Amino acid sequence: VQLQASGGGLVQAGGSLRLSCAASGRTFSAFRMGWFRQAPGKEREFVSTIRWSERFTSYADSVKGRFTISRDNAKNTVYLQVNTLKPEDTAVYYCAATSRAVYPGQYESEYSYWGQGTLVTVSS
Repeated sequence: VQLQASGGGLVQAGGSLRLSCAASGRTFSAFRMGWFRQAPGKEREFVSTIRWSERFTSYADSVKGRFTISRDNAKNTVYLQVNTLKPEDTAVYYCAATSRAVYPGQYESEYSYWGQGTLVTVSS
């Protein structure tokens, strides 16, 4: 499985972006997908995860209500809509995938495949 993240950029505080992660190689619809981020000087942290259906999503408390994860199985793509961005959201955002039935999907060790990351920079 190969993952290609895109959509990052420079945005002012309060702005929005839509991150995308395109997957190839295997049956995408069966995969749990996740987004993580790593800020400068910090460890990578969980942001959001989605199972095969959009009914099953979860978010880190720091982004709840501002970020929305979704997926289009026909396009083999998962999205992360990031709204009301804050300077502390500045980070490299990584998408991840696993075909295993893991729970809760909030730990790096649960994922087998990782994308290269896309940088989001939020200016104040």
